[in-house]
Amino acid sequence: MKKIDFTRVLAVVRKELLDYRRKRSIVVTMLIFPILFLVEPVVAIFVAPPSGSSASLDKTVILPLLYMLLIAVVTPSTLAAYSIVGERDQGTLEPLLTTPLRQQEFVLGKAAAVMIPSVGLAYAVYALFLLCVKLFAHHDIADAVFHDGPTLLTLFLFTPLVAGWAVVVGMAVSVRATEVRVAQQLGMLASFPVIGVIILLISGVIHPTFAAAIEFALGLFVVDVLALRLVSRLFDRERLVTGARASG
Repeated sequence: MKKIDFTRVLAVVRKELLDYRRKRSIVVTMLIFPILFLVEPVVAIFVAPPSGSSASLDKTVILPLLYMLLIAVVTPSTLAAYSIVGERDQGTLEPLLTTPLRQQEFVLGKAAAVMIPSVGLAYAVYALFLLCVKLFAHHDIADAVFHDGPTLLTLFLFTPLVAGWAVVVGMAVSVRATEVRVAQQLGMLASFPVIGVIILLISGVIHPTFAAAIEFALGLFVVDVLALRLVSRLFDRERLVTGARASG
């Protein structure tokens, strides 16, 4: 088995990032969703009574922080679902597939190009939120936020992992889909299992602890790796170009 040429992977990443800059709709989509999912945590920290009990603060302030995990699901799922079928619609996929680029390099490059801006944007939103808490929230609320290590660990540790799931699922859909809109809708639907886990965290059904965060993160990492391998196997150059699977 030939080794992956990461120079080619980086070339795909650079191409994709340049494409994002040229498509205003993609940039707008990447900015709108983080703002929407930031509203609930911001409202929570400024309306919660600072003199509330620890359990009350957990419910009204701490758990809503996990709403921001949805940023790492929605943004990459939309981009990943567009990644292959969108290029085919534009007529730029066939020239790319005629290069010596191997399927693993193609898939890794596409996945990394979605992961980098999505995860970077999510972390930037988290940092902005925590800065606002530090500067403007009541000191009791700020203390409750910054001293809840398990929730903060869950937020920062799960972000690249749930984004990874959204990416591989979106790309799997994009490989098979024939229309961009259908691919994006199916990619969002396929992300519901992860969204369900996030909702359980937000509602307090699953309470974040250091042990639970690490265990879930390890499990999700394994799932992401296996799913990425599956996407690579689904990749078929002839089918992507002609719509028919290669024979033999």
